[in-house]
This record gives sequence, C-alpha cells and structure tokens, in this order.
Amino acid sequence: MSRAPARFPDPALPRGSGRRALVTGANRGLGRAIALGLGRLGHHVIVGARQRAAGESAAAELQAEGLSAEWLALDIASADSIAQATVVLGTLDVLVNNAAILVDQGVPALQVPLEVVRRTFEVNTLGAIALMQACAPGMRTRGFGRIVNVSSDWGSQAMMAAHQLAYRLSKAALNSATRVFADELRGTGVLVNAMHPGWVQTEMGGANAVRTPEVAADTVLWLATLPGDGSTSGFFHDRQPHAW
Repeated sequence: MSRAPARFPDPALPRGSGRRALVTGANRGLGRAIALGLGRLGHHVIVGARQRAAGESAAAELQAEGLSAEWLALDIASADSIAQATVVLGTLDVLVNNAAILVDQGVPALQVPLEVVRRTFEVNTLGAIALMQACAPGMRTRGFGRIVNVSSDWGSQAMMAAHQLAYRLSKAALNSATRVFADELRGTGVLVNAMHPGWVQTEMGGANAVRTPEVAADTVLWLATLPGDGSTSGFFHDRQPHAW
C-alpha cells in the first residue's frame, strides 16, 4: 500500500509566496490534502465547497496550522454560484479542478440513465470548464497561472473499457478541454495540465483503495508550482506522462 511521504508536501517544491489558489471539493479527501499541501507551500488557499459548515471547517483546519485560508461558497454545477464568485475567481493564480462525482460505478453503458450522464457532465466537465473560463482571463492578463484538472485513467482513450460510461466520458471530455485551453493560453504564462491520481482512499475511492490522499496530491502540487518553462497540455500520473 502507498504511504504518504515522510514530509508532506515535498520540501523541494517551490513555495507559492502568497499566490491565491482555489481548490474545488477541498473540504475532504483528495481536495483536503491538496489544500493543505498548497497552504504549507505558502499559498493563500480558497476552499471551494457547497456547504458552509464543511467549507468553514476545512478552512479552519488550515488556519489552525497557521496557514492562510478562507472558504468560498461554490457549487460548480450552478452557473449562478459561479457568477456570484466571479470577483474571487478573477484574482486566482492557481486553479485546481478537483470536485467530481461518480454515480454510475459498475453500471453497464446499456443501462446508465441519460440523466446520470448529464448530471455527471455538469459537475465533472462543464463545471471545470466554467471555472477555467472565469479564471484564465485574469491569469493571462497578469502573465501567470497554473490550472490543474484532476482527471482519471478511466477517461484515457488508451485505457477505455466497459462500465462507468458517464464518468469515463466526463473525464475524457475534461482531458480534451485541458488540451484546448492549454493551446489557447500557450505563451501567456498560464500552464494547463491534467493528472490521474490513482485509486485513492476517499469517499469516492472507498476503504480498499491503495493510495493515501497525500501521495495522490503530490502530482497536483508539482503541477501547481511548475516553473515558467514547465509542461502545459500534459496528462500526468506520479509526475510522469500518462497515456491520453
């Protein structure tokens, strides 16, 4: 079983020097580990969460460590919620699209209701795209930005297989969006990448998962702190290129 590194995050990663980072779904699991890691690297972390109690609790956990953090009410499936957060979104240096749902695990493609496919796309794909559209213009103007899309090898065309149609399609589309945004923003100082975290011990991954959230978060932290000449339009797992 994978274990968290002795020191989390990797002390060799560059510090954020107060850069503003939004992590969606940051109140638990992988999102919580990413938020903690970014906070420990010196970022001001904005905890994106739908529920006030969960968001405020996660932000308070970071603050208890002496880290800079705040909660942002954000439902990424709601255009109104994203519109209400526009002022904050326009100030970001780092965006981590982590929030996602998996509703059709183990369900054959012949049986999954189209409503489940639509709902999954609203959260996993369209929500992430809306946030990139809201954040990227400000990043481009300031000449700096890091966007990390938490994807899955279930969305890899090279590894496409049966079941989980809604989830697979939503992540494949997110991978494509990653490449489109990366190409449009190439040369502006904004780097856009996707990553596959592996099978992680979260509410989605379940108790039998083999990776801790801290181990999975490492690649996100690496991508969020890439130097100006770092990768863009890439898909990574454990800091290594992954098959699209």
